[in-house]
Amino acid sequence: MQNPPSSEVPDWAREALKPGEWNPGKRLLASLRDYQRHAAAPGAWAQLRKKWAVLRHRFWSAVSGADIPLNCQIGGGLLLPHPNGVVIHPGARIGVNCLLFQQVTLGTQGDGGAPVLGGHVDVGAGAKILGGVTIGAHAVIGANAVVLQDVPPGAVAVGVPAKVLAG
Repeated sequence: MQNPPSSEVPDWAREALKPGEWNPGKRLLASLRDYQRHAAAPGAWAQLRKKWAVLRHRFWSAVSGADIPLNCQIGGGLLLPHPNGVVIHPGARIGVNCLLFQQVTLGTQGDGGAPVLGGHVDVGAGAKILGGVTIGAHAVIGANAVVLQDVPPGAVAVGVPAKVLAG
């Protein structure tokens, strides 16, 4: 049996494109990573690369149907196997080696803060994580769950509103 991905060390191979691979999620992440790498770099060449990354981000956002801002804090190794409908608030923080399926929303609730996902959190299709909640490392959020409270590390949360099943 294979060990689960680390909750602390990013597995950058999860984001790597294979030659000729059609993967809008990986391409969107690549444009985001390029933008962040060149945003603070000095010089005209870096500014040109940053603008090119913005154009690529806009294109892949439209193709993938995902709304992931350029200034998001996303740990390495994020998987977006079906990025359609994924919405991430700019203040949300995503740990390393996480997995977000389609139609996932990481957003605010009223004047509250944005969610914080620990390392290696798997979020099922259609799940909504709202407000200043913290999802612990290795947690699993079930499909269509609406998470409004913290989820401890290693726990499983399902339902509307989500209830913690194990932890």
